This record gives sequence, structure tokens and C-alpha cells, in this order.
Amino acid sequence: MAKDKTQGAPKQPGRIKQMVQIYHNTKQYDRNLPLILVLCFVAPIALAIVAALVFNNSIFGWIVWPLTGILVGLLIAMIVLGRRAESVAYGQLEGRAGAVGAVINGALRRSWRGSEVPIAMTKQQDALYRVVGRGGVVLIAEGSKARSQQLANREMVKLRQALRGVQITTLYVGSDEGGIPLNKLSRTLTKMKPALNRREVTDVYNRLSSLKSDPIGIPKGMDPYKARPQRGR
Repeated sequence: MAKDKTQGAPKQPGRIKQMVQIYHNTKQYDRNLPLILVLCFVAPIALAIVAALVFNNSIFGWIVWPLTGILVGLLIAMIVLGRRAESVAYGQLEGRAGAVGAVINGALRRSWRGSEVPIAMTKQQDALYRVVGRGGVVLIAEGSKARSQQLANREMVKLRQALRGVQITTLYVGSDEGGIPLNKLSRTLTKMKPALNRREVTDVYNRLSSLKSDPIGIPKGMDPYKARPQRGR
């Protein structure tokens, strides 16, 4: 039976195939991508050849220097491709309901714990998310700042009663004044000063998970690394 299940499960694409797919998807919205990747790949090779001409005095050096340049070029090109793909994905998700859930689900580091499903939501799809990490408990509001701020204030009262002495911070993601751009949310969280250790993060997260919430009509978040951007008509 176990063998049959293994055979029936869809085969995940390999690493190279994933990178090719990411390249093609990103290229549709980033016209400069091919030229940038070529430069990222060729530049280290050119520098390696120059270094070989200047410092090399053996056949072994003529093998090592160019090989090092090729490996460095591939690494830089892959890093740049990932950054450009992330930028395109965030651009497509910006302003859409569930965008913050996408970041929580796919872009936050392991030091933060939370759900892509909002803990509260208005009829206009303004949403409130909650994450727990080394920086304490963070409420992340999405949508209209005025409406989502009301959700955050109500949740803040509940959290202060349930978590005495725990740092609670509210962030707003959106285009209104004082808002954080979606692509800077993950960086903002990771830069927060530590307020909890690992054990305390687990304890606080488990305690919050036991609190009752009544999310109604909640759209699930979208993973910016898996969701394909929609083309404009």
C-alpha cells in the first residue's frame, strides 16, 4: 500500500526545473532580467581571467581561476534571480486581500510563528494577522488603516489581559500614511529587538492558539513564491 501511495503522489520538479520556471515567469514582467543575469554571470568570469593573468604562474592556476569565476557567476545569478522574482511577486500581490498572509506563509523566517489566516476581518476585507517571535507578539493590519486599526485596538485589549508583561506591537501594511510596504514586512519583523527567548516564543504561541477567535469569510493567503502573477489586460 505504501508503495502504491508513493507511485500515485505527484513528483515534485527538480531544483533546475524550478529555477527555469521562476526565470520564465519573472521574465514576463522584468524585461531587463536576461541582460542582468548575463552580466552577473560573465563579470566574475572576466575578473577571474584577469586575476589569472596577473597572479597565475602555473597551469593549475589557469584551471582554478576560471572555474572559480564560473561558480561565483552562477551563484550571483541565482541570488539575483531570486531577488528579482521576489520583487515581481510582491508587486503583483501589493494591495490585494491576503497579501500579508502570503508573507507570513512563505517569506517569514522560522524565528516567527503565525498563520496565513487572519484572526479578524471586516466586511470590506480589511484583515488583522498575528505572529509571535523573538520581537514579541505583533499584530499586522492590512487594508484601510482606519478600519483595520479598530480591529487591532480590540485585539490589543484581549492580548493585554491574556499576556501580561509580553511586548505587543502593531504594524500596518498598506499605502496609507505610516504604512509599511509589503516587501519590507519580513525585514521589519526580523529587525525588531529581541523580547522573548525560544522557549517563551513557544509558550506564548501555544497560549494564543488556545484563545477563541471568530474569523468570518476569510480568504487564505497566497504564497508569493508559488503564485503566478496575473497579466494585465
